[in-house]
Amino acid sequence: MMKLSFPDRCLLLLIAFFLGAIALRPFFQPDVARAQSQNTRIYFEPGTHLILAPDKSVQVLGKVAIDLTNGNVWGFPTLSDLPYPVPDDPVKNTPPVSTPIYLGRFDLARLSR
Repeated sequence: MMKLSFPDRCLLLLIAFFLGAIALRPFFQPDVARAQSQNTRIYFEPGTHLILAPDKSVQVLGKVAIDLTNGNVWGFPTLSDLPYPVPDDPVKNTPPVSTPIYLGRFDLARLSR
């Protein structure tokens, strides 16, 4: 067996120290848990709501989404009280896609005045 020299021992001790610091950091400085990302662009209202198109051509249940960058409000039909789209035809094996309906706009620029 090879005997370690003093610099080799110091280097191994330094490696062990830094690996220990990396391993123990989450115990002393844990990451903050967030339910939602800080850079969110779209906000979905909780629950389902009755979506009424501005021209009154569509009235369905669905989710309401707000684009926080420009204030546009969109409605995503789900056709039920469920928070996700329900298939029209239960025989189809493909998941349904909800096409958004433009509902209006919040003037977010006026909030800073």
